[in-house]
Amino acid sequence: MGTVLSELSAAMAALVELAGESIVRVEGRRGRPASGIVWSAGGEIVTANHVVSREEGLVVGLPGGDKIEARLLGRDPAADIAVLRASATGLKTPAWLPVEEARVGHLVLALGRPGRTVQATLGVISALGGEWRTPEGSLVERYLQTDVVMYPGFSGGPLLGADGRVIGLNTSGLARGVSLSLPAATLQRVVPMLLAHGHIRRGYLGIGAQPVRLPEDIAGQLGQETGVLLMSVEPGGPAASAGLTLGDTLVGLEGAPIRHMDDLMAALGGDRIGQPLAARVLRGGKLQEMRVTAGERP
Repeated sequence: MGTVLSELSAAMAALVELAGESIVRVEGRRGRPASGIVWSAGGEIVTANHVVSREEGLVVGLPGGDKIEARLLGRDPAADIAVLRASATGLKTPAWLPVEEARVGHLVLALGRPGRTVQATLGVISALGGEWRTPEGSLVERYLQTDVVMYPGFSGGPLLGADGRVIGLNTSGLARGVSLSLPAATLQRVVPMLLAHGHIRRGYLGIGAQPVRLPEDIAGQLGQETGVLLMSVEPGGPAASAGLTLGDTLVGLEGAPIRHMDDLMAALGGDRIGQPLAARVLRGGKLQEMRVTAGERP
């Protein structure tokens, strides 16, 4: 038994040492360094957005101990992802593990570099789920929760599988008291957009809304029980310009049912900006077809 444990211990230490070559320290907020993952050999770093509270004076601590300046390339606060570029070349990138290969109960290591050296904590994947949206509406491909202890400065660091591949990016900025990781698929979708545009383009109607139960006859006709009731309409916004008004209930957009706010956010992707969209609205107990041109969320 002792030999087995010794071999396991040595293997885990070797994984941490190897993975540490792709982990940097991120100094993006006063007095509280965090971690980042090397995204490209040319100096692109992905980290958690909430640990980058300033846009100037950013510093990255490299695995070899050097400290170099960095600049912010883009951020997505809704997904808690930020991308930096450090003035370095020849950095080592990690291998990524598709979350589909992960299972509840798999051993994982959460790594960080809030100081000069890599720190690690061991745990298991405690929950896996399907697509979900963050509190600010960003799509995450899979819900990935662990029981690892998120020590200060671990946000932005990697969640490591038992084979040494990175499953996701750790963050304590999306849910209080829960250790979540953004899966590789989310990073691989969001980071290129941040590199291209500096932000994530999202559609916008200029409304405040909440789910509401539909009248029984309308629900039967549509095959859905709820829509979203317009509680406010921004003057001059896309919805107001299209003639939507307070008290309307939006039940469909471009042929997709709108039952909850998640449906509305999903229907307003960046490709819908500037596009006239077919909106189905319940007004005064009657269904109406309208056209609304989506704007870009500020």
